[in-house]
Amino acid sequence: MPAVTPALASLLALIVAIVLSIVTRINVGLVAIGFAWLIGVYMAGLGADAVIRGFPSSLFITLAGVTMLFGAAEANGTLERLAHQAVRLARGDARLLPAVFFVVAAFVASIGPGAISSVALVAPLAMAIAQRAGVPYFLTALMVANGANAGNLSPVSAVGIIANSRMAEAGLAGHEAKVFFANFAVHVVVSAAAYFLLGGARLSGRASTEPAAELRAPLTRAQRLTLALTSVWIVSVLVFRLNVGFSAFAAVTLLAVLRAADDAIAVRKMPWRVIVMVCGVTVLIGLLETTGGMDLFTRLLARLATPSTVNGMIAFVTGAISTYSSTSGVVLPAFLPTVPGLVQNLGGGDPLAISLSINVGSALVDVSPLSTSGALCLAAVPDAQQATPLFRKLLIWGLSMAVVGGALCQLLAGPFARL
Repeated sequence: MPAVTPALASLLALIVAIVLSIVTRINVGLVAIGFAWLIGVYMAGLGADAVIRGFPSSLFITLAGVTMLFGAAEANGTLERLAHQAVRLARGDARLLPAVFFVVAAFVASIGPGAISSVALVAPLAMAIAQRAGVPYFLTALMVANGANAGNLSPVSAVGIIANSRMAEAGLAGHEAKVFFANFAVHVVVSAAAYFLLGGARLSGRASTEPAAELRAPLTRAQRLTLALTSVWIVSVLVFRLNVGFSAFAAVTLLAVLRAADDAIAVRKMPWRVIVMVCGVTVLIGLLETTGGMDLFTRLLARLATPSTVNGMIAFVTGAISTYSSTSGVVLPAFLPTVPGLVQNLGGGDPLAISLSINVGSALVDVSPLSTSGALCLAAVPDAQQATPLFRKLLIWGLSMAVVGGALCQLLAGPFARL
């Protein structure tokens, strides 16, 4: 029986962490940090300081700053006002409502909060309007969840930051636009198919999209300041290349000083579970790279594909795992760093196309009710009797997206990466 080396032990620890993320509710970031400490210090003899160096301090600053800024915007009602105003653009036309749900969710997700916060804001509003207009709950859920996932990889969203930073560390920096548009385009295609397959074009009827009295009132001073400062922050990041995390902290600080936001509430609204998960798994990934476990992982993946089939394979594998696990917390941090080694072990393949396939394949399945986005849509259904059939439909659709994502990435990832 071969000896268990630090490389093999670190790879087994990663596999255990992935399995735990699928079958339990344990935060695998905590598990990953524990594994990294035990294996790094007591098997590899690296010392605690060497293990700690794997902590992604830059990523932590970025995630904390961005999520705190949009936690503040959510707490003072700014994001809710934006969502309501956008939905009013449909003027109650049932045929337009699904598209509006998609666009609103995509917009909110892309400006910073990410998919989960976007769905939490938009789904209750969309489901209430869908009930009055006769739009099927299934179609509404797909449009909201897919829209949020479509905007999820923008350069200033939390998940987009995770994807782009992991790709940069793998030698694939500077592809933020392709990361965003590849993911956005695939979700548009899938959502358009859902719209026509589920009868969106045949809908008739109208529903009032007038908001409640408190939402018809003029924007408050805090909301105006939040909109202005957030807009300045986005432009500064995209045009002037300011550091995303530090500039977000500066924006939150200014809002707090101007009494436009409560920093304590903003901190409570930060997705600490996801932040711990991402950072913890990244610490374990760092140990894999140090001990040689990453080479073992990429050789294992390489056995599943050839250079000509790797895009579809990796999209299907990450999609299948993401159905039950966290896309941002587990799948992206675990798989994006494998890309250079995977290409080397395969003897070919386009690293950018493989990375795009990981991003898209893991995102398409997140309409499943086993994911947070799908579960939020399910929880927002006004009619409790419709929850069970909607659960089944979302589960079947989400599972099928692993296959659809694999097929689309096999066909399109290579050509898109070469554009």
